[in-house]
This record gives sequence, structure tokens and C-alpha cells, in this order.
Amino acid sequence: MARLALSPVPPERAEADLLVLPVAAGEAGPVAPPVTAAVLGRLGADLAGLAGPAGRFSGKLDDALVVPGYGALAAPAVLLVGVGPDAERTAETLRRAAAVAVAAAGRAATLAVALHRAGLPAADGAALAAVAEGTALAAYRFQRHKSAPDPALAEATLLVDGDRSLAAAEPVLRRAEVAARATLAARDLVNEPASRINPATLAAEAVRLARAAGLEHQVLAGPALRRGRFGAILAVGGGSATGPRLVELRYRPRGARRHVALVGKGVTFDSGGLDLKRGAGMDGMKDDMAGAAAILAAVTAAAELALPTAVTAILPLVENMPGASAMRPGDVVTARNGVTVEVTNTDAEGRLILADGLALAAEAGPDAILDLATLTGSVVYGLGLGCTGVFGNTPALTAEVLAAAGRAGELACELPLIEDYRRFLDSEVADLLNATNEPGDSVQAALFLREFVAGTPWVHLDIAGPATAKEARYYQPKGASGWGVRTLLAFLEGPA
Repeated sequence: MARLALSPVPPERAEADLLVLPVAAGEAGPVAPPVTAAVLGRLGADLAGLAGPAGRFSGKLDDALVVPGYGALAAPAVLLVGVGPDAERTAETLRRAAAVAVAAAGRAATLAVALHRAGLPAADGAALAAVAEGTALAAYRFQRHKSAPDPALAEATLLVDGDRSLAAAEPVLRRAEVAARATLAARDLVNEPASRINPATLAAEAVRLARAAGLEHQVLAGPALRRGRFGAILAVGGGSATGPRLVELRYRPRGARRHVALVGKGVTFDSGGLDLKRGAGMDGMKDDMAGAAAILAAVTAAAELALPTAVTAILPLVENMPGASAMRPGDVVTARNGVTVEVTNTDAEGRLILADGLALAAEAGPDAILDLATLTGSVVYGLGLGCTGVFGNTPALTAEVLAAAGRAGELACELPLIEDYRRFLDSEVADLLNATNEPGDSVQAALFLREFVAGTPWVHLDIAGPATAKEARYYQPKGASGWGVRTLLAFLEGPA
């Protein structure tokens, strides 16, 4: 990750490859905030003249313009970045402006950034946090398997107004840095090929991160899963040469205000099992463990930030393959809570492993359960690739999760648990079907999961759309997004 730092030096004395300054969009053209006006005055540059007669630089979001420093500054050049109209500025627009700056900076290795000094209505450090997050997330590159990695941003120094501002900014930057690093850690795990990340290696990585964060942890495999009655996990993972694992992590801060259980779908590769996907359908299926990756990153970050919420994280990890011991259509599996499920589609495996994970989570007696899963294609048809579908059995908890997603800048939309669709899950030979041919599969999948939370307040987040980006956009490069890490951290921090 690009190093983030703070400095109270005046912008004209900041040493970096580029000095990044904000420009707002006014009704009559671009407007320079005081920090930018002072530097332009030192350069003898006129903002209206820089904008050009056609208004090619207006200060709106996505605008960027490089101005030479003419030897009057410590930095050789200034990068002016549009931050939009004052009335429309939010933490999310500042994150995006920071990403525009990183993209426009090209091969610059170091930036001195003052975008946050354009301001937000609340003087609580939100502007600085947003710019720090946007910068770090936009600078991400997954290049560990490249023999000649492309140059990447090495350091961004955020310029604050004097030593008093520096002291106030330090905890804000640390929180933003931890959140960004955790998001990038989740991206790394999801971007890794399935030849590197399987249930065994992902469980080992979870243990490594848990030890570093001081978390209680345990991993169940083989006979321990059978003794634990995790019939659904064993069935889904039965066809793989790498057996399934169940990872449990526990974070227990002193004086915790509440206890939240997090359950993440961890299918390290999904071939569809005996209901084999077509070749194109398998493309990208290494991302089917994105829910588990996000929860692993979030719980370790929560411990690093000493957040006030106790967390039990449960990660059922499997590889869904068509091996000799694979589950078959028509099989009946028994989940940990004793509920029996008739398997009608081996490619609807995520809800099966989540069933065992949710049942275990409910046994811990948490105040709330959240699950995160790349679960259904139908949610993508409904909401597109950029938005998570949110289902819940408790309106207050659902609203709290949606508010946390809003603060994190991660798009999410509530969808209904349509009770009438529950009848589609009835089986003639078991308690439930794992899948049907009826429309509305994302709703049916959520209703299926609800059967395993034992009435605990619960929210299901279907991240099938945003878990992986098909194209780069602002601070999200092409590939794994790490969606959910920052939402979970905002949720575990508590209401704003």
C-alpha cells in the first residue's frame, strides 16, 4: 500500500513529485479554495486563464490539470483537481477526487495532497479520512505475479494547517489507513488464483492474521467437522482434493457494548460441482470467497483499531468441485442445527455452507448476525454490478447496516424478504430445498438462510455484483474490490 503521512508544512514548501490542490466548481466557473488561491498567487497564475475560454477545467469532479511550478515551489508541478460544487461535496466525492488525482499523477512516486482542505460541512476529520482512503485505494495494484511490476505511487503526504491540526489529524489518518489496508488485504486474497488460495491455504492465512491481531482462533477440518455436525460444509467440499475447513475467530474487547457474529461465504473456487458450470461461467469463480476475505480483513482491522464491539467471525471454506465424492442432485444433507436439505442444484452451494456457519453463529448468542456472500446471479440482474443487495429480519438492524454502507461509500440497497416465496423452498423428502427454478432466487436464498439464524436479528448482504469490478472506476481498479470491509468497520464502530 502507498504510504500515507501527515505534514504541517505550507503547500509551497512541500517536497513531492506533485502538489495536489483542490478547485471547486462555482456557478461562474472554477473557484480556488484559500489553500489553492495562495499557491496560484505565488505562481502568478490566474485560475480563469488556466481554465481556458472553452471552460475545459471547471472544477467539477473528474477535472484535472497540471500546472508547472516554475521553480517557485518545492514541488516541480501542481496538479489541480476538481472537487465539485461546495453544496454537493461529500466524503464520497472527495474519495473520488483523490482517485482522479492518483490517475492523473501518472508515474509520480510521491504526492503532497491538500484536497481535503476544500472542506466538508462537518469539521470532524471526514474530509481528510475520505481523501486518505481514496488515495490508498486508488493506488492499489495487484502485481505480485508480474516479473516486471509497473511503477506505483509510493507515498502521499496529506498537508494539514499547522501543528494543532496535525495532532487532531493523526488518529483520523490512522483509522483511514487501517481501513484502506484491510480493504487491500481482502482484494489481494480474492485476486489470488485458486491454485494459491484453497480452503487449507486460506485457513492458514486466517490463522496467521489472527495471531498477528491477537485474536482467539480455531480451525476445524476432517473428523472435527464430522464431530461438529457440519454436514452441509462436508457435502459441498466433498468433491475437492482439498478438504473443507471451518475457521472461527473471536475478538473480545473489554467493556464491549454488543456482540456481533459475522459469517462469510468462502468458496475458494466454484466449478458448480456435478451441476457443472459452462466454461465462461467458471471465469472469475476464484472470487466466490470474497465474503470470507472481507470478514477476515474486517475483524483483524477491528482488533487493530480496538473497536468497542465483540466479534465472532465464522468462515466456512470449501472448494466446489465434481470429484468422486462430490454431493449429487437429490442428496439430503443435515446442517448443524438438524435441518435437512434436499440438494436440487450443486451449484447453489453457498447457501449450504452458510447454513452451517449461521447455525454455529446463532449458538454463540450474539446480539446480531451479518453474513456476506457472493450468493446469487439474480441480485446482479436486479441491482447491477455495483450494488449489494441487503436483506434483513429486523428493520432497525437493516437500517443500521445500510447507514454504515453509506458512510463507507459502498453502494447497497434493501430488498424484501417476500414471505410468499418461502413456499418454494418446501421439499417432499426433507425440510428444505437448496434451490428452485422459480424466479426471485436472491429472495429465496435469503429466506433459506433465515432458517438457520434461530430468530437472532440478522442481515444478509449479497455481494455477487460488487465483489469484483469488470472495469476500473475511481478508487476501484479492475478486479477484486474488497467490498464490505469498510462497511463492516463502520458498523462495528457503531452509529455515527
